[in-house]
Amino acid sequence: MAIELKVLAWAVVLGLVYVLLAATLSTQQRGITWNASSRDSEPKPLTGVAARADRASRNFLETFVFFAAAVLAVVLAQRNTTSTALGAEIYVWARVAYLPVYLAGIPYLRTLIWAVSLWGLIQVLAGLL
Repeated sequence: MAIELKVLAWAVVLGLVYVLLAATLSTQQRGITWNASSRDSEPKPLTGVAARADRASRNFLETFVFFAAAVLAVVLAQRNTTSTALGAEIYVWARVAYLPVYLAGIPYLRTLIWAVSLWGLIQVLAGLL
């Protein structure tokens, strides 16, 4: 199996961590009743770590779609190389680092880590171009 596919599988696991953490923290703030409701009304805004976890989760999902598409395209086209494997690993490790840095509220480092993850994604995509 291509290393890019293994890394993609770990990215899915990481995405679940992002989503589950955000859901857990939002439920702690809004309550189990809100979580179990139909959510027809506007929820009260999240604050602090729960709000940052929610934003981090949405940020992960915004880039994950492009990452998954690039990995699958590279593998299907049989254009995977050590460079695309490294790009995939860079993306995932940067996203691993992104979550605790965002939760801690460290602004410039968070942005730098996001840029590194984007660079990894672009490195995978470059295998197709």
